[in-house]
Amino acid sequence: MLYFVKTLSWRIGYACLMSALEGSNTMSKAKLGGRFTFPGTSLTVHRIGYGAMQLAGPGVWGPPKDPDGAVAVLREAVAAGVNHIDTSDYYGPHVTNRIIRQALGPYPAGLVIVTKLGGRRPPDKSWQPAISPEELTAGVHDNLRNLGLEALDVVNYRVMGSGHGPEEGSIAAQVTVLADLRRKGLIRHIGVSNVTAAQVAEAQAITDIVCVQNNYNLAYRHDDALIDDLARQGIPYVPFFPLGGFTPLQSSTLSNVAGRLGSTPMQVALAWLLHRSPNILLIPGTSSVVHLRENLAAGQLTLSPETLAELDGIAAEPVPD
Repeated sequence: MLYFVKTLSWRIGYACLMSALEGSNTMSKAKLGGRFTFPGTSLTVHRIGYGAMQLAGPGVWGPPKDPDGAVAVLREAVAAGVNHIDTSDYYGPHVTNRIIRQALGPYPAGLVIVTKLGGRRPPDKSWQPAISPEELTAGVHDNLRNLGLEALDVVNYRVMGSGHGPEEGSIAAQVTVLADLRRKGLIRHIGVSNVTAAQVAEAQAITDIVCVQNNYNLAYRHDDALIDDLARQGIPYVPFFPLGGFTPLQSSTLSNVAGRLGSTPMQVALAWLLHRSPNILLIPGTSSVVHLRENLAAGQLTLSPETLAELDGIAAEPVPD
């Protein structure tokens, strides 16, 4: 009974909060980097979203050390205007999606949840491919069940490859499975992740691709040509590890620019991505409300052409030991 009362209490409070926010004008689109609509869809999101991977426990395994804190981060993000959340059911596994459902369900109108398939987490905590038709289908049903949804807004096929960089090889079989699940109404839209330009083209020959998610940041710019090509097609590019991931960005240039602007280096790195191309959508992750607020504030940071040119040079700097 106590659990029921507590659950009812936070749901009522959350509903009141969302109602108040929907009736206010405090969440200007400029605050979160502007808006972008996924091509061929009615899904419009602010350009700064939220990546939920860090809500799971250490090593993206098991429950978080602070479950209440994880819920608070999600609610703070949505209260601030975030309407694009990136997740996967193999985070935890199953943990992150359940936290999202607990924190945000019933989901507010306009919230876009993007998940991904293609991986699994066995008991040894490793990251392994899960790419058979049976595994992909089971992954869709796991996401639906743990998120509490009847259909998934966007599903990215994540090529596990070698670490966090793409490698060539056909993905036609896996994309075809997702296209079939889309026809069955379980998936609304399809994207790809950790892919090469050739794999993007291969996927597009099978079905409409509404987003591409790859590793990209100030220091790792292998996808410059791909970003520009996708921009011409109106397709969003969503960089994972926009702040360097497990090895945070370190650069004296970045630190110096941040000091001049009165911002943090990570805010400048996010602002640079927003300036890099209008089709870039951000999903920085964190398990801290304070850090979340810092990330979202990057949308208000303006970088001059001179500053952008200075930051562009970071990709040529030697990697710190």
